[in-house]
Amino acid sequence: MVLIIVVAVLALLAGLAANRYLRPRLMSEDDDTGMAVKDLVGPLLTLTVLLLAFVLVTANGSYGKAEVASRGEARAVDQLVESAEYAPAEQRAAVQADAVCYARAVREREWPAMADGKGSPAPSVWSTDLRHVFRDVEGKPVFGMLVSADNKRSEEREERLTQATASIPGAILWFLLATLVITVAALGVCLPRRDNRGQIITLTVITALLTTTLCIIRDVDRPFGGIIDVEPTAIAEVQRQATRDFLAHHTAADLPCDDKGSRRPG
Repeated sequence: MVLIIVVAVLALLAGLAANRYLRPRLMSEDDDTGMAVKDLVGPLLTLTVLLLAFVLVTANGSYGKAEVASRGEARAVDQLVESAEYAPAEQRAAVQADAVCYARAVREREWPAMADGKGSPAPSVWSTDLRHVFRDVEGKPVFGMLVSADNKRSEEREERLTQATASIPGAILWFLLATLVITVAALGVCLPRRDNRGQIITLTVITALLTTTLCIIRDVDRPFGGIIDVEPTAIAEVQRQATRDFLAHHTAADLPCDDKGSRRPG
């Protein structure tokens, strides 16, 4: 980073020195002629748009990964419930109950926490319970199916939590905001002082578009806490199906958790 700054400063000094000492020898124009401020605004605007586009693509990629991980986790939990059908009755009931409680904990406890880029220990309680149940079926054909589904669930949850944190550092967002301010201010300087209604409207539209793009970047970079957020639709559907399968042979009172996925006392 230091090297980049030093090279940029040296390039600026070299350019200024060339303007002062080489220009009189290379060009016959008057010293008052040359590029105006408006000639420099075009490249500045292009740079701002390119930076915003690049960062937007990065943020959108993080959002997409968060959505894919959420669906993958839900599919893994659903696979757990389906695989449990091949286990003995006692273990089947335990796996289905833990799956229901896990889905509730993810939806009701961890999803709101991810809005701030954090996780929740509540789902881990039920994933630990699942592994305890797996020991009771070790050596049976269903054991491999359950472990495989649980490993997939764990990987997808880890990816979901990773994507819940901002992928774009705050320094970059501040840099983009500063670039936007400089660009808009430079465009404003170049506007004519009279008969400028059309130019003012255009500048306002440009400012609105650049600002909207930056706001979208900020929002998409928080997949679980912005306006454009990933909803817990998939895990909610799995919760519904797992609850239905469990209640086919048991009652709601047999579930070891409440509606928010917390363990019942006693």
